[in-house]
Amino acid sequence: MSAQSRLRLGVNIDHVATVRNARGGHLPDPLRAARLAEVAGADGITAHLREDRRHIVDDDITGLMRDLKVPLNFEMAATIEMVDIALRHRPHAACIVPEKREERTTEGGLDAAGQHNHLKPMVARLRDAGIRVSLFIEADPRQLEAAVVLGAPVVELHTGRYCELDGAAKQVELVRLQKAAALCARLGLECHAGHGLSYGDVGPVAAIPEVRELNIGHFLIGEAIFVGLEPAIREMRRLMDAARGSGTAA
Repeated sequence: MSAQSRLRLGVNIDHVATVRNARGGHLPDPLRAARLAEVAGADGITAHLREDRRHIVDDDITGLMRDLKVPLNFEMAATIEMVDIALRHRPHAACIVPEKREERTTEGGLDAAGQHNHLKPMVARLRDAGIRVSLFIEADPRQLEAAVVLGAPVVELHTGRYCELDGAAKQVELVRLQKAAALCARLGLECHAGHGLSYGDVGPVAAIPEVRELNIGHFLIGEAIFVGLEPAIREMRRLMDAARGSGTAA
């Protein structure tokens, strides 16, 4: 498999911090999880610094930037505070996501089209600092076209709905993701995907040839309770490679 066709895996370590914060203190350590993910074959680490600091906190970002050997993908809301933090740390990438205090996790994609005037200066500031900007959006042509207008070179397609569905409805959503990924290629956008992916769901998404990176977190941290983090990540890597190698749904 060529470097160009190899699908990258970003491991989201947010929920290691969720467990830590449930009791307070310093354990389990998200930075240790990031190091183990590197060893297991992660191509990058994703961490979402929420406004309410419900899992990842500022010191975690400092430690990740100091110690990581793979790129950090800094997930952030579209706020001045988060832009300033990103500019201070200069991560490899910043993924702008929608954020609501009352949600348990990110629900749906960012409305890049409807928030053009709000997002445009933020995207520009991040890009001018040399940070690769991505937008977490639905597989909707209108949102993809808005990403181009905003100047974001990367989009991450929200796979949460696909993961929640079954049967024919799941297949319909997969086709929607496939069409969106193909449109990304025509528009000159780098296409990533993520949210809710598990061993049972990852194959068909990994097989989409235009998708360059998957970001997966909650499932891997949950699976690590039973088998350990490194084996959990290695199995996800194996499934992704198998799907990519065949070019068909696993």
